[in-house]
Amino acid sequence: MKFLENIINMKINSISGKELLKYAKQFNIQVTSQQAEQVAAYLRGRNINIFNSSDRAKVIKEIAKIAGPDTAKKVNQLFLMLTK
Repeated sequence: MKFLENIINMKINSISGKELLKYAKQFNIQVTSQQAEQVAAYLRGRNINIFNSSDRAKVIKEIAKIAGPDTAKKVNQLFLMLTK
C-alpha cells in the first residue's frame, strides 16, 4: 500500500496546471485555469503527503485561499477518496 501512496503523493507534488484542470473537470470540481495554475504552483515541489491529515489540512487551507472554500471542500473530498 505504501507504494501506491508514494505514487499518488509524487503525482500531486509534481502536477501541472493543465493536469490539475483535467482532473478537476473529470471530478466535477469548478476551477479556472488561473486557479489551477496557482494551486499547481503551490503543490509543486512541496513534498506534501495527502495521507497525513495535518499535511492535507494545510494544503486544503491554501487551496481555499487560492480557489475559494467551495473548491477546497471538493478537493478535500477527492483527497479523502484517494486516501481510503
